[in-house]
Amino acid sequence: MTIKPLFDKVVVKAMKAEEKSQGGIILTAAAQEKPAICEVVAVGPGGIVDDKEVTMQVKVGQKVLLSKYSGTEVKVDGEEYTIIRQSDILAVVE
Repeated sequence: MTIKPLFDKVVVKAMKAEEKSQGGIILTAAAQEKPAICEVVAVGPGGIVDDKEVTMQVKVGQKVLLSKYSGTEVKVDGEEYTIIRQSDILAVVE
């Protein structure tokens, strides 16, 4: 099954969280922070959203920086994804 986002929505997959702290301590899954850097998996077509023309600025495969608590988490075929609005993306990571 694939996810095809509509309008200004973007589907992202979180990058792997750090398993060690900067001091070298191994972190449990509960102690790991939700990664803010994600990879774009699918991009909606854009169009008219809230009476404004929206042009999509991101492409599949790019790495992006998200707002900490943005989006809706979904699970498809055992993989976890987050569906967000393009406006929740803070920056493209190069």
